[in-house]
Amino acid sequence: MPRKTTKSLVREVSPDRIYNSARVSKVINRVMRDGKKQMAESLVYGGMQKAADKLKVQNPLDVFEQAMKNIQPHMETRSRRVGGANYQIPFEVRGQRQQHLTIMWFVAAARDRKGMGMQDRLAAELMDAYNSTGAAVKKREETHRMAEANRAFAHFGRT
Repeated sequence: MPRKTTKSLVREVSPDRIYNSARVSKVINRVMRDGKKQMAESLVYGGMQKAADKLKVQNPLDVFEQAMKNIQPHMETRSRRVGGANYQIPFEVRGQRQQHLTIMWFVAAARDRKGMGMQDRLAAELMDAYNSTGAAVKKREETHRMAEANRAFAHFGRT
């Protein structure tokens, strides 16, 4: 893995079949286990439909996009060693990393829910994220709080 991000590492993901969205396709790929893509597709599509029905929204893609927007982080901290001490330095999150963290936190929060099937977990997490509550949004708030608390060390990030 190179230290600096290169364009060659970014792969193009083909859009999904129903909503023609690359972001939905990435969530499907993250939900997928053991190469069972059709199973992952049915779980994600079913979860999106259930969430839209419960929220009384016509288009499930609107619910999905708003939920992802509510989870998206804007700041994060990275550890950096300066003069024998480790500091958590806040950095702005952009592009590919922002999308990756959003999807990762969403699927992890859905998996951590217990007592129901994966489709219901995804639907519940989508509804919570849509309403700016839930574990994934809490993770984003925690990350932002950490970055805000360490704002005094931001000058170490500039090289």
